[in-house]
Amino acid sequence: MLRGFYTAASGMIAGQRMQETLTNNMTNSNTPGYKADTGTLRAFPELLIQEMGAAAISTSQGGFKLPVRNIAGTLNTGVYMQETVPEFSQGDLRETGQTTDLALLNGNLPDDTGFIFFNVQNENGEIRYTRNGNFTIDSEGFLTTNQGYFVLDNNGHPIQTEGLDFTVSSDGTMDMGGQEVLLGLSYTPNALNMIKEGNNLFRLDEGDAQNARETEADYEVRQKVLEGSNVDPARTMTEMIHTYRTFEMNQRALKAYDQSLQRTVNDIGKLG
Repeated sequence: MLRGFYTAASGMIAGQRMQETLTNNMTNSNTPGYKADTGTLRAFPELLIQEMGAAAISTSQGGFKLPVRNIAGTLNTGVYMQETVPEFSQGDLRETGQTTDLALLNGNLPDDTGFIFFNVQNENGEIRYTRNGNFTIDSEGFLTTNQGYFVLDNNGHPIQTEGLDFTVSSDGTMDMGGQEVLLGLSYTPNALNMIKEGNNLFRLDEGDAQNARETEADYEVRQKVLEGSNVDPARTMTEMIHTYRTFEMNQRALKAYDQSLQRTVNDIGKLG
């Protein structure tokens, strides 16, 4: 009975974490460049159930007879949320008319799991990657993200615009009154190695991102355009409803086990 109690409880915990992931996706459905997370559930190891009171049977193996107990079946010990994996797919593009808004459009990429990112620098001076091109100009004339992180050029330096208007070509070349600067763009052959951080940033712990211009990756940079989130609100809402109903089912099962334990303690366990 206690095994069933813990199995239902594990289902509730997994459902709660899945619901948190879906809620975060829905919250960021209007965040430029946001990549939806997909939760993966995994079952705990199954246990073989041995039939009580059954006589052992023998089987021959290599000239020896080995006793084997009768197996009544298997018992699943519950599920857990193993990990959340970002879904790297192109979001819809929308025009904004803002000079500082940039969007990356994927072309033919050499790897099925490859993806291209803007290079930015976080508050610790470390390189991070983002698809959110909703940039702005700070008080010192640097091109930054909305969180104040420097957007980097092809050499890993912050881009100083000096407050001048600029145009960006499809290959990521910024023209500021005759001065040209290459946007820092990175390509990773396996985007699943990317780890999400806050503020729509990614980091890469395994391997190094490659300079997109030194690869065979086909891409296009568009100015005055933003890439939207790839969250599908209708699909996400349906998954949230399904997850909630599954949570309720495990909750009812848990309540039934609790009532059975209560009767066992209060009624069956009475003396006299």
